[in-house]
Amino acid sequence: MKKILFISNITKKITNFSIPSITAAQQLGYEFHMAANLSNFADDETDYNVTLHHINLDRNPFSIKNFRAYREMLTLIKKERFDVIHCNTPIGGILGRLCGKRAKIKNVIYTAHGFHFYKGAPLKNNIIFKMAEKWMAQYTDAIITMNNEDFKEAQKLKLRRNGRAYYIPGVGVDTKLYQDNQVDKKRLKESLTIKEDDILLISMGDLIQRKNYEASIEAIAKTDNPKLHYLICGVGPKLESLQILAKNRGIEKQIHFLGFRTDIKELLAIADIFLFTTYQEGLPRSLMEAMATGLPCVVSNVRGNVDLINNNEGGYLLDPDDIGGIAKAINKLASNKELRRNMSARNLEEIKRYDVENIKKEMQKIYREVLLND
Repeated sequence: MKKILFISNITKKITNFSIPSITAAQQLGYEFHMAANLSNFADDETDYNVTLHHINLDRNPFSIKNFRAYREMLTLIKKERFDVIHCNTPIGGILGRLCGKRAKIKNVIYTAHGFHFYKGAPLKNNIIFKMAEKWMAQYTDAIITMNNEDFKEAQKLKLRRNGRAYYIPGVGVDTKLYQDNQVDKKRLKESLTIKEDDILLISMGDLIQRKNYEASIEAIAKTDNPKLHYLICGVGPKLESLQILAKNRGIEKQIHFLGFRTDIKELLAIADIFLFTTYQEGLPRSLMEAMATGLPCVVSNVRGNVDLINNNEGGYLLDPDDIGGIAKAINKLASNKELRRNMSARNLEEIKRYDVENIKKEMQKIYREVLLND
């Protein structure tokens, strides 16, 4: 039986990140192996009939761990004699392709979940990372992208053996999970000290500079509306500074830092608006989850977000630093229930093409073209 190695960075469980590839590979008769940092893995791989391999990868591209990870991965590849490597994420993408070249792997596929060069990125990103992708392209047979901006850039790269770039709409979201969600909304709101007539906004993601939560908090303050409450789900190094900002703006009782949550679907179900002022994305899963719940969205006008939201239809696209514009959009939605309802309907319809079942079909097409027509 032929073997495929799916490489990621850090994996805690088997999710839509890898499931479409698992399904596609197994339908073609491939034995599926996954390599990643599995230090905190908590899932049963036997449910998916995959073989897991722990590689001590680190997200930091300059970490000494990644030099050791390269050697570990190369040893694994030579031992198992894989026919295909499908690498993901920046570190996994680089190490996987370097190992593929060294081990002379017949087919190497790379999924770019978001190039580190993009419109509005720092100049050094657009030079260094673009050069890196051009270099790595010569070791790549197919590149899969998840947003239109990346797809256009990938089409310019010269892949080996006349390889080509592909586009799929993200890793997929199980829309049924969010639309058939049963939750006691009143009880959940009460547990968060949210009143029935309050307007609830929500964001999910790591508390890091790139997510730009400062703009969201500043915008909430600028609305001057005490009925607005904002749930922030996530952990990270910016927590303390964001708490201080909320206090300095006098809205600390309106900003709820919830930390890591396992009930995101339920929290989305009680929310009225999704707020997302990020500086950079590939194709954000959190926004897709919000759309699948039927939330109108106030989001930054950046790559990935613009693939999902049409301005003035499913929500509003604004410059991530336009505090006044973000506040105005929030107030407009908060004061108009009918507008929220119309935007909700639009998002519920738009998100259908991003359903995980569609992603599985797209991945099967790519695997068939790349692996069977070699």
